[in-house]
Amino acid sequence: MNTTTQVPFFSVIIPLYNKEKYIEATLKSVLKQTFLDFEVVIVDDGSTDNSLNIVSQFKNSKITLLEQKNLGASCARNKAISNSKGKYIAPLDADDIWYENHLSELKKLIETFPNAGVFCNNYEVKLSEHLIKVANFNFNYKNELLIIPDFFDANIYNYIATSSSSAFLKSSFFEIGTYDTSLRTGQDLDLWLKFALKYEVAFNPCITMMYNHFDASSLSNSKYNNDRYNFINSYKNEEKNNLSLKKYLDVNRYALSLRCIVNDEKDLYKKLKNEIDYKNLNFKQKLLINCPKYILKFAKVFHTVLIKNGIYYSANS
Repeated sequence: MNTTTQVPFFSVIIPLYNKEKYIEATLKSVLKQTFLDFEVVIVDDGSTDNSLNIVSQFKNSKITLLEQKNLGASCARNKAISNSKGKYIAPLDADDIWYENHLSELKKLIETFPNAGVFCNNYEVKLSEHLIKVANFNFNYKNELLIIPDFFDANIYNYIATSSSSAFLKSSFFEIGTYDTSLRTGQDLDLWLKFALKYEVAFNPCITMMYNHFDASSLSNSKYNNDRYNFINSYKNEEKNNLSLKKYLDVNRYALSLRCIVNDEKDLYKKLKNEIDYKNLNFKQKLLINCPKYILKFAKVFHTVLIKNGIYYSANS
């Protein structure tokens, strides 16, 4: 009797927590892929809304649904990957949308640069119902597939690797250490840094997905700021000998500093300011990091109004 189990090329892994408004559209976008050699592993992280029931309505042999109590995105992603069968992992957040060419373009990138560690497709960002913007990166590219020459420097505007636009070899994931379950936020950024310190990162300029941005990085969201600080400072040794990594982390320190100003976290703000090399910040960033709380809150409200009216600007560029 032949008991050989076919190994899918991709395992699509989806952590699910209270995404009843989005998960149906997300799953449908996966099942419309033109490249069909994949499985889908979903881990419901203790959802309290109708998410689990919606997924249960999908009767498709490609989908495996697992459940756990609410342990966080890192645990859900690690569990999904541990229970996956595919050679390559293609993560997907439960509120993002893949276009039908997403997996086929990732496969093309993998075949072109098989020794890279992370494979990233280009993407666009839905900032509001009326504004969709192509992601902006700090390096030049045209239409050709390429290895990013300096990942950390290229990454300071928008994140090149995201939890919905990228893929990686499953064996490499376990080799570098998986998602860090001690981090309640920034686990994906931590993973990309671990990959980029060890491997090259490949990029496909073709836009294959849409990231739904619902202001998760609001300045007023102080939740887990200490975790954000711990993530940044866990690379203190590496940044001493890597100027691009230092710049990337300083931009993250700057962003965290703004949160601290708005939330009156004065001790953490002082630590961050002392750790930043201000040569790594542009004029707008240097100005904002020294602004009082009321100006930052006004700027955030003004920024939100602009986005609602189809206008976008960023202090990072």
